[in-house]
Amino acid sequence: MMAVVDAAQSVTPAYWDEACKHLVKKDRVMRKLIPRFGDACLQTRGDAFVTLARSIVGQQISVSSAQKVWDRFVLLPRKMTPANVLRLKVDDMRAAGLSARKVEYLVDLALHFDNGALHVKKWADMADDAIIDELVAIRGIGRWTAEMFLIFHLMRPNILPLDDPGLISGISQSYFSGDAVSRSDAREVAAAWAPYCSVATWYIWRSLDPVPVGY
Repeated sequence: MMAVVDAAQSVTPAYWDEACKHLVKKDRVMRKLIPRFGDACLQTRGDAFVTLARSIVGQQISVSSAQKVWDRFVLLPRKMTPANVLRLKVDDMRAAGLSARKVEYLVDLALHFDNGALHVKKWADMADDAIIDELVAIRGIGRWTAEMFLIFHLMRPNILPLDDPGLISGISQSYFSGDAVSRSDAREVAAAWAPYCSVATWYIWRSLDPVPVGY
C-alpha cells in the first residue's frame, strides 16, 4: 500500500544528493525534472514486518479502503509483531475486513519472520536479487512488492521496477512523447540512470504525482 510519508518518522538516504548530481549530469529529462521538486526525496519509515504486512493489506483495494482495514487490523494484537499475529484468531482478522486469502498471506508472512526463514539482520549486506528471492517465497508477495520494499524500506539506490505501470507511463511521457514503451526501451533509458535507478524512478513517479509517497 502506498501512503503519504510522515516526515517526523522518516529517514532519508545518504546518497540522495550525490545521485541527483549524477542524474542531472547524465540525463536531459532528469536535468529538468529534479529541480522542480526542491528538497523532496525518498523517505522510509516503520519496520520490515509492518511494511510488508501493510503491502499485503493494501493489495487490489484503494488506498483509503486499505487504510481503514489496516486501522482495524492493527488494533487486534497488542503490538504488531510476527509472533502476535500468529496468535490472532482467523475470525477476528476476517472481522477487521481482511479477505480469507489476505489472512493466509499475513499468517505466511508472520511465519517467515518468526521461524527465521528471512535473514532480516543480514539484508544490509545481501545483494538486491538475493533479498527479492527471499521475499517472493512468501505467499502474496511478488517481484513488484519486493522491489517496492527494496526502494522504500531498505532504500536500495539502483532498483529498476520494470513491472511498475507508473514507471513505464512516466518514461513514455517524458522520453517518448506518450508513445508506447517496451521493457527494452525502459532499460535503454535507465542505462544513463545507473547506479541510481531508484532515485530516477522516484522522480519519474513525481512527474506523474507530485505528492511524495512511502511504502
